[in-house]
Amino acid sequence: MRIQRSILSVPGSNWKMIQKGAASEADIALLDLEDAVAPASKADARQVVIQAFTELDWGGKPRTFRMNALDTPYFYRDLIEIVEGARGAVDLIIVPKVNRPEDVYVVDTMLTQIERGIGQERHIRLEAQIETAKGLINCEAIAESSDRLNSLIYGPGDYSASVQMPSTSIGVMDEWDAVYPGHRYQYVMHRILAAARAAGIRAIDGPFANFRDADGHRTSCLMARAMGYDGKWCIHPAQIEVTNELFSPSADDIAWAQRVIEAYEDANRNGLGAVELDNKMIDAANIRMAQATIDQAQAAGLL
Repeated sequence: MRIQRSILSVPGSNWKMIQKGAASEADIALLDLEDAVAPASKADARQVVIQAFTELDWGGKPRTFRMNALDTPYFYRDLIEIVEGARGAVDLIIVPKVNRPEDVYVVDTMLTQIERGIGQERHIRLEAQIETAKGLINCEAIAESSDRLNSLIYGPGDYSASVQMPSTSIGVMDEWDAVYPGHRYQYVMHRILAAARAAGIRAIDGPFANFRDADGHRTSCLMARAMGYDGKWCIHPAQIEVTNELFSPSADDIAWAQRVIEAYEDANRNGLGAVELDNKMIDAANIRMAQATIDQAQAAGLL
């Protein structure tokens, strides 16, 4: 999978918005069949998604949709109709409200049968949203539940509702954050991050709902980036540019990583296990961090 800094959520029933999403600078434009589509429109929206995947130019973006949750009567038709109808034009599926590893197993098994039925050898990738209390306490097992799994995604809105945490808007700092001594979501975000990293997959932060609050969105991006998250959902195209910027290595980050790698290679040639660079000791841990920065820069087209 390509770099995954900005993930733009687009209603799966709105053709004009889908066209704009496909042409946007977002790394992924996902077509949402869950929260963004009313129950009466869900069946028709599947045909819109199929048309979008088979007719539009996605500019290299993985063709992605979010299915309905497994506790609804819609999810199985989402998988069958879209994967069969698109005939190889689906790359990635977001699975919402994953509560246990068995949820991923169900989707994985269904996809295997559908892929075999249409003669598709390439496996469709999955991403699991952790947005309930049960999902959080099972997130380590969920992260290891399928070879198809590409990322864990934190869903702040539904998670807040699940644990009865008072909140006025999704991902937005409010008066409750002012009275809490610390970051209210630090535990859940770090646990999801650790589960993802232990499984060797990505961690993606959820959206910041107030798309008119550019400073708030920037702060939310920086908090997730500081923790080590790979990217963030966007609910409006106006959020894409700053999200791509903040989840990409800066020029200073890249220059430092290059110097670290060069210094460490020189040390190895001289039989040394560690070396000093700008009054800092550089060892194997530093080289791993530096290489990760270089890999991110290359994936973002910065090198």
